[in-house]
Amino acid sequence: MTENTRADLESWFRYADELGLGPYYRDRAASKAFPLGQAAAPALSAPATSAAASPQFSAAAPRRSPLSPLPAAAPAKLMPLIQSPAGPSLFEERIENDSLERIRADIGDCTRCRLHKARTNIVFGVGNPKAELVFVGEGPGHDEDIKGEPFVGRAGKLLTQMIEAMGLERSDVYICNVVKCRPPENRLPEKDEISTCSPFLARQLTVINPKVVCCLGACAAQTLLETNQGISRFRGEWFDYRGSKLIATYHPAYLLRNPAAKGEVWKDLQKVMSVLGLQPKLRH
Repeated sequence: MTENTRADLESWFRYADELGLGPYYRDRAASKAFPLGQAAAPALSAPATSAAASPQFSAAAPRRSPLSPLPAAAPAKLMPLIQSPAGPSLFEERIENDSLERIRADIGDCTRCRLHKARTNIVFGVGNPKAELVFVGEGPGHDEDIKGEPFVGRAGKLLTQMIEAMGLERSDVYICNVVKCRPPENRLPEKDEISTCSPFLARQLTVINPKVVCCLGACAAQTLLETNQGISRFRGEWFDYRGSKLIATYHPAYLLRNPAAKGEVWKDLQKVMSVLGLQPKLRH
């Protein structure tokens, strides 16, 4: 094994420990090729050197069931955003006794990617820890960064109205984002930022185990479905994500710029309501 390969693997295992995944490796079968301190490493092939195939980048993509819509009618085939790693994934197995509190503690005062440099607060997530419905956005904006809570600005107020129109309150659902720190100037998160932060989102969804995950916007949908196709290609279709039903719709911020799309989003939300057995809120 070369020194560069050994250094790459050591960096990968340190990253796994930061995510609270140390026990996952220590419990796996020992490998004679690469003992790391007292903990044995899993038998893995040497990682590729490209960024897209690096262990840290590949392992960060949340694992999901084969990408096939739940209805009989299939949409256009989705192309994968990144390739799955050849060896065992960091997220193939559940972390024993994992919880939202433990995930937040594992994030800590995070400095894992560049987004920490300008943030005010880490925006972890808010709502019912046993929610049947989870909304996932892309990342915090200015208001969210200041308050430390997702979707509290103009788009957040619209999301609240959407939730209430479904016959629910914000406290009934769980709301979180792909990345936990605000991207500068509210830009979209970049691939390396997503690959670093999305494992925490995957753990959140595993712990909550909702009936429905509703992705708000392309970034959230592309991350969880591992695709780079535009949201219009699969918006409103049902997919499976680790046993939860997943649907993607437009982001509330998009609706603020394009009010005509509200009707399409309401159709998507009605599908969610049907699965959850909800009735729309009556107006007096």
